[in-house]
Amino acid sequence: MFDSQQTRSLQKLTQELFKGKADQSSIASLRDVLRFHEYRYYVMNDPLISDTEYDQLYKQLEKIEKEHPELITTDSPTQRVGIGLIKDFPKKQHLVPMLSLENSYNAEDLADWDRKVKELSGLEKIEYCVEPKFDGASISLLYESDMLVRGVTRGDGETGDDITPNIKKIKSIPLSATFSEYGIEQVEIRGEILMNKNNFKKYNDALIQEGLPPLANPRNAAAGSLRIKDTEEVGRRNFEGFLYHVSYIGDNGNKSKEPLTHSGMLEMLWNLGFRSPKNEMKILKGIDAVIDHVHSFEAGRDDLPYEIDGMVIKVNSIELQEKLGMTSHHPRWAIAFKFKARQATSKLLQVDYQVGRTGAVTPVARIQPVQVGGVTVSSISIHNEDYIHEKDLKINDTILIERSGDVIPQIVKSFPELRDGTQTDITFPRKCPVCHDKLHKPEGEAVWRCVNIGCEAQVVERIIHFVSKDAMDIRSFGEANVRKFYDMGLLKDVPGIYMLDMNELGKLEGFGAKSVSNLQQAIENSKTQPLHRLIYALGIRYVGETTAKTLAQSVTSIFEFADYSLDQLQQLNDVGVKVAASIYAFFQNKDNIRLLKQLEKLGVHMHRTTAVMSGGNLGGQTFLFTGTLNKMKRSAAEAFVEKNGGTIVSGVSSKLNYLVVGEDAGSKLEKAKKIPGIKIISEDEFLKMIPG
Repeated sequence: MFDSQQTRSLQKLTQELFKGKADQSSIASLRDVLRFHEYRYYVMNDPLISDTEYDQLYKQLEKIEKEHPELITTDSPTQRVGIGLIKDFPKKQHLVPMLSLENSYNAEDLADWDRKVKELSGLEKIEYCVEPKFDGASISLLYESDMLVRGVTRGDGETGDDITPNIKKIKSIPLSATFSEYGIEQVEIRGEILMNKNNFKKYNDALIQEGLPPLANPRNAAAGSLRIKDTEEVGRRNFEGFLYHVSYIGDNGNKSKEPLTHSGMLEMLWNLGFRSPKNEMKILKGIDAVIDHVHSFEAGRDDLPYEIDGMVIKVNSIELQEKLGMTSHHPRWAIAFKFKARQATSKLLQVDYQVGRTGAVTPVARIQPVQVGGVTVSSISIHNEDYIHEKDLKINDTILIERSGDVIPQIVKSFPELRDGTQTDITFPRKCPVCHDKLHKPEGEAVWRCVNIGCEAQVVERIIHFVSKDAMDIRSFGEANVRKFYDMGLLKDVPGIYMLDMNELGKLEGFGAKSVSNLQQAIENSKTQPLHRLIYALGIRYVGETTAKTLAQSVTSIFEFADYSLDQLQQLNDVGVKVAASIYAFFQNKDNIRLLKQLEKLGVHMHRTTAVMSGGNLGGQTFLFTGTLNKMKRSAAEAFVEKNGGTIVSGVSSKLNYLVVGEDAGSKLEKAKKIPGIKIISEDEFLKMIPG
């Protein structure tokens, strides 16, 4: 899409924008630069600027468009965001049916298909274009007058779901493309939405941390996500779009520039800014060369950053494609060569239990080592207790495993019919395998957790959170220092923060007298932090900053929570069943109480020191802020509320009295409108409530 000269020019303009040597108000320049860097990042996978620098330019464009809305165009980079929730997916008919491909599984199948093509065409040797068969979710895009107007799922091949808002969140799909340069007025393009292996792993890791079963493969991740109704969530999942076929062209009377081959079409799409398989395709003469190539490609499939499950072989000449035509089920000019399935059987020998950094206990099956897809698999995560029951797994079972997504091995099923009496049940532990404290599983969740703040398996992450800015705010004590001190044996738990040997720290490289003094003073200052900061610093699951403030205002000493029942906790503002269960489990853990008493002996304040201003004019009222405030920071506004006797809550419910609405208010505003007792006020109206 961008030649070397354009690349140099646009990168130079980028640097000039940062240095203030270019006109910051030039909306055309900003859009060109942003489109260029989107292309480098999402299509080329070769960014030239950092995310932060991109965001600076993006915000500048947003500012200009906000001041001059008449200048906004539908293909502006800003129009990828802010679409919101989709209410429904209307059905749309494809211009050309999306047919399935005929499948082949070996060289004989390919040779037989080639024979039929030659018979129908009357040619002795056919030129083929061979490309990867992407394992994602099929889509059809429609562009008219160079603009993206529609994105539709495959559906039944005739009609699919209109998911245009979600498609617009995928940054490798251009919102506009100059098809008109090729004499094309209307064009329908086919492709695949997929998640690369790295992003798929991150997504699955996040699911596992939440106690949810991971997805089997990237295809499931893409197919399921494209139909979710929160477009913002689609944007967060880092999908990529590969476009590999032009199914329909409506010209503007000038056909001379339209490519005459399939490979030419892929080149055209690439030049227009699409992620087409231009670099992965191969043009070959004769089926023997095709067979050699697909076998070679299969051997190297693990080196690709994305998942493929085969190769697609297409007649390269578009004229010949039209001559060959199609059946009611599949085109005669294309065939899919499917790679070998990646499954194997093994024996489940034993189950070990690992404790993660958040206390989640994950069972890991040790199996007889077996080769799957060229990799030896000897252990497999089996996620949680419910998963074990669902799969009906027992020790010494014969199991079917699959290296799903070419990355994560999964147990597909057990074979109860092969049991010989030597199998035994898998018993999930009720005590932490590391610290031996009682495990806790909230109602409705699948994961057992260790809630002991001193558990060795999670202590480093606990310390990092404890010293963080929004918790105890111990300056100069960042993540790197926590890990360094822990690895050196200078720090072993949260109380150890207040027992650090400053003389030993002074001997470390980079820790001069001033650095040590600053750290020592920051640690000392943290002892008098407000009680809500200490509660937040403890890392109690589901307890954020707002809930921590609610808890702090309900007691005079943190130790009172050890005597609270679940019912009493649920009576507190903004504390529901799930949050109450987590708080209760934390304060019923004797090791946690012992740790708090140790912190108290070390001088950390355990009492509420700032009294709620009962005489304040907001006494007894609850507030929530949404959107962007213009006249004050949200943190300052919340402080005003609390100073004047009010309470900040974290969500919209019948317990909320006032919702203060700033610019670009989100879903909280819509939810609040449905609850009669909530007063919706502007920032100015809120400021009038605060005494001068």
